[in-house]
Amino acid sequence: MKKMLVVVFLVGMGCGGTGSVHTSSMDTVMEFDVQGHRGARGLLPENTIPAFLKALDLGVTTLELDTVIAGDSTVVVSHEPWMSAEICSLPSGRAVPFANQMQYKIFEMTYAEVQAFDCGSRGNPRFPQQEPMAVHKPRLADVIAAAEMYATAHGMPPVRYNIETKSRPAWDGVFTPDPETFTRLLYDVLVETGVKSRATIQSFDVRTLQVAQSLDADWQTVLLVEEGLDQGLAKNLDLLGFTPHVYSPDYHLVDAALVEGVHERGMLLIPWTVNTLEAMQHLQELGVDGIITDYPDVGVTLLR
Repeated sequence: MKKMLVVVFLVGMGCGGTGSVHTSSMDTVMEFDVQGHRGARGLLPENTIPAFLKALDLGVTTLELDTVIAGDSTVVVSHEPWMSAEICSLPSGRAVPFANQMQYKIFEMTYAEVQAFDCGSRGNPRFPQQEPMAVHKPRLADVIAAAEMYATAHGMPPVRYNIETKSRPAWDGVFTPDPETFTRLLYDVLVETGVKSRATIQSFDVRTLQVAQSLDADWQTVLLVEEGLDQGLAKNLDLLGFTPHVYSPDYHLVDAALVEGVHERGMLLIPWTVNTLEAMQHLQELGVDGIITDYPDVGVTLLR
């Protein structure tokens, strides 16, 4: 029998070992969670305001996005902490050269300098359906302001945000600040914009999740798990040191045993990045609590 599409989204922070999750009075009932990956990457330039508004139009329950930190401490929405040669153009209009793309560090730019790069006009060769348009990497605060205004104007439910910290130890001080600085800057934006209770922090880097857990025990956390680096559910949680709200693996790692193990520990299971209806339906039948997809136009069919 298919799993019911209504699940309880646990808001309280799991504490101690991996066997308990604390709930709070903020608990809310949420539909099967269809998250627009980088907004709607299959349809519009990734991690841009047009892509996020498109995802809302299509009916996603959550906007999924990535963050990095600029040299002036601005929280910028971007998958890489540099200007990607695949999608970005220099202020001159020429494509960012692939050979030295990592020299264009966002961490060494002011946000005004970041805005001068066009990361949408060239489209994305891996997503032929994506509509090219001139667009820059936005500030997180601007994404939230645009999404909140759009949802209100169109009578939509409150927007949920799943925000990744693009952090790793080798990048500290080179491409990103230290985990505590990174996490606090993100937290401040969420508090200032009033959406912290509707936002999760996700990461492959357990350090930023550990900072989040110590900073605010009510902040919802999501552990991302990569296929090639997966050490198994128990070991992954041991490395984190507490039970997150959501366990979010590469969808190729999901089977019935993982679904059962995650749910036994009181977590939700939301895999990434699922782009075919067949795979989405299979995961839903296994009992996952949502999916992250580049094609929210396909994903939202699961809600019907």
